[in-house]
Amino acid sequence: MKRILVIAAILCSSLMVLQSCSSTKSASTVSLRRGNVTGTWVLNNITFEGLPAASVKSLFDEASYKCFIGSTWNLTNSGNGTYALPGTAECPARTQNIFWSVSTADETFQFKKLYDGDKAKNVSEGYRIILSSATGDNLILKSPVEYGSSPAYIVLNFSKAAK
Repeated sequence: MKRILVIAAILCSSLMVLQSCSSTKSASTVSLRRGNVTGTWVLNNITFEGLPAASVKSLFDEASYKCFIGSTWNLTNSGNGTYALPGTAECPARTQNIFWSVSTADETFQFKKLYDGDKAKNVSEGYRIILSSATGDNLILKSPVEYGSSPAYIVLNFSKAAK
């Protein structure tokens, strides 16, 4: 009887080890990686899910979301980058240095604003945005916001800039 219990314990242990070694990544997680985001992107439009546009006063603690439409985001492979607001009568043109990364574990795009003299490792505040899609010439980021009791998102739709 002891021999049967020992064999059963060994089989259970082996199954647990084999199961923990198996790949659990889905196809979407594999496709959402840093290389898909690297490059120069133009923010074509901004849409809203679960909230009215009038309730959004600013984006990334900076300016009206309207100021970001047409902005150019340059995301280098090193993690350094910038976004440049195009400038309108209501919004001054400006360029912001950022340090960015992609987390495949939770499928997010993250960035920190860097000002003169800042080192990314010393900046603790930043933004974590859901990386909804990053394929070919399109990039979709969804910024979660608090609005009522249900999930709401500011959806940023980018296209790859022409080379």
